[in-house]
Amino acid sequence: MSKLSIALIFALFPLIVAGHADGPGESTKLLSRIDHIVYATPDLNRGIGEIEKLLGVRATPGGQHPGRGTRNALLALGPTAYLEIIGPDPEQPAPQIPRHFGIDGLKESRLVTWAAKGHDLEQLVQTAMTNEVRLGEVTSGSRQRPDGLLLSWQYTNPRAVVADGIVPFFIDWGRSPHPAETAAKGLSLVDLRAEHPDAERVQRMLQQLRLDLSVRRGPRPSLIAVINGPRGRVELR
Repeated sequence: MSKLSIALIFALFPLIVAGHADGPGESTKLLSRIDHIVYATPDLNRGIGEIEKLLGVRATPGGQHPGRGTRNALLALGPTAYLEIIGPDPEQPAPQIPRHFGIDGLKESRLVTWAAKGHDLEQLVQTAMTNEVRLGEVTSGSRQRPDGLLLSWQYTNPRAVVADGIVPFFIDWGRSPHPAETAAKGLSLVDLRAEHPDAERVQRMLQQLRLDLSVRRGPRPSLIAVINGPRGRVELR
């Protein structure tokens, strides 16, 4: 091996080590910010079956979203993170406004967006606005669990879709128990990443929000979750 080759290896070694050292830390930092990921489906029972077949765990019934025409089912991805499967609720009349997450126009189930943990949401929205990231207005939501407990939360309205859902909405559960506590167990979230045709712009928006979600250029906006469970490590899009 030439002296030049040896010198080049020693010059690059700190960068190689730094790259390996930063990777896991950045992933852990992102995962700690994720509250839930949203798998929207045109038919809830169908969506539950798709996820059970893919991941090997059947979702726990969540509850109805009164007045919004939807209901959900949940799978825990950790102590304070979960996968939400959401679709039309046949027991509610069709709402006067479109359902969240573009559900009315879906032909196939898919990951549509994610929610990040947040506090002092009004201030967060104002700070994001100064950085030209337009999150939705802060509003309230609620649903009743099957055991009768009413969950309530505040969130930035997910109707304000930012960067095709790659930029999340933010949620604060306040004093309500976190939904992951009673969701079906057996899964863990390993990674979340994204693809977008305008990856650089979307990455800048996420950086303004101090979110370390990696975005690569791709033909269409996509969220990709890597989930570990009975089927091994599985990618969900």
